[in-house]
Amino acid sequence: QVQLVESGGGLVQAGGSLRLTCVASGSIANIETMGWYRQAPGKERELVAAITDSDRTKYAESVKGRFTISGDFANNTGYLQMNSLKSEDTAVYYCTADIWERGALYFENFWGRGTQVTVSS
Repeated sequence: QVQLVESGGGLVQAGGSLRLTCVASGSIANIETMGWYRQAPGKERELVAAITDSDRTKYAESVKGRFTISGDFANNTGYLQMNSLKSEDTAVYYCTADIWERGALYFENFWGRGTQVTVSS
């Protein structure tokens, strides 16, 4: 069974930085895409950033120039470097990935349980 585990969240002052890590484990044949979503209290979950195995990236407008997504697909790991954090970045951050399990017929989307990021102003 494939699992995604996030780490690196925490409490940081506005203007500070955090680096989130997502590690995928299990019977993985290939990862096509890794991404980060976030959900703040009372708000819908939103895409923060995503990266493909060919290094194409996509960012939410609100994080462009501050956040950088990267992936070490050979080691089933993704990262989200977050700089110049603002109070509005406070949310639970979720890792997601499109993974081809060994023996499967297609890619399947998996989610981690999330890590809390709190930015104090």
